[in-house]
Amino acid sequence: MKRNVEELDRDDAQAPSQDRKATLAQALRHRILRMELAPGASLDEVALAEEFGLSRPPVRELMRQMAAEGYIELEANRTARVASMNYDSLRNYFLAAPLIYVATTKLAAAHATQAEIDGLKRIQERFRAAVEGNAVDERVLENDHFHFAIGKMAHNPYLLPSLCRLLIDHARLGKTFYQPRDERMDAELAEAVQQHEDIIDAIQRRDADAAGEIVREHVYLARRNMASYVAPEGVAVAIEF
Repeated sequence: MKRNVEELDRDDAQAPSQDRKATLAQALRHRILRMELAPGASLDEVALAEEFGLSRPPVRELMRQMAAEGYIELEANRTARVASMNYDSLRNYFLAAPLIYVATTKLAAAHATQAEIDGLKRIQERFRAAVEGNAVDERVLENDHFHFAIGKMAHNPYLLPSLCRLLIDHARLGKTFYQPRDERMDAELAEAVQQHEDIIDAIQRRDADAAGEIVREHVYLARRNMASYVAPEGVAVAIEF
């Protein structure tokens, strides 16, 4: 059936709005992951609508979508806020992280296609370049892309949503890990880069057990520096896995 001229004109008018909405979504996700928007910060719908040339309804729709993804929190009669990071949420993160990362990485070793593995290698090249170039925000985002790609390679629709939620706080906590303050932390960052390489190698070899063990060590390596987010320097934080 042929579409009439009015329908085509309406689609043309909607396309730019959809593009602006996608741009806003990407910008908000990056601002949250980079900690440009702090946990618990209020989000001004009017200001965002004006900044990205949108009306308020598509902004509200995006807020609901991002709340479902775990980036923001919505409550009745309250301003939307960036997802908080309190003691309980962080404890849940540290408890769940090794379980989800190990499961997805082992499944990736069993199910990844060669094209997916090649894509993971390209992400790792960008991650390594960001580390060597001291580009902190890019380190955070490329590390997020690395583990998300592995989650997709697992081909398991039950695990991927949990991984995506973990990655939000992983990126935010990772701002401490990716800004080394001393030689020990700098050495651990270099070790993390090598662990990425070892994970890729294990997936390439279809060695699920090795891939799972390496990513477990990878999570433990980052835990101490990430935990520094919740306590002043010099104060021990005991969060058991």
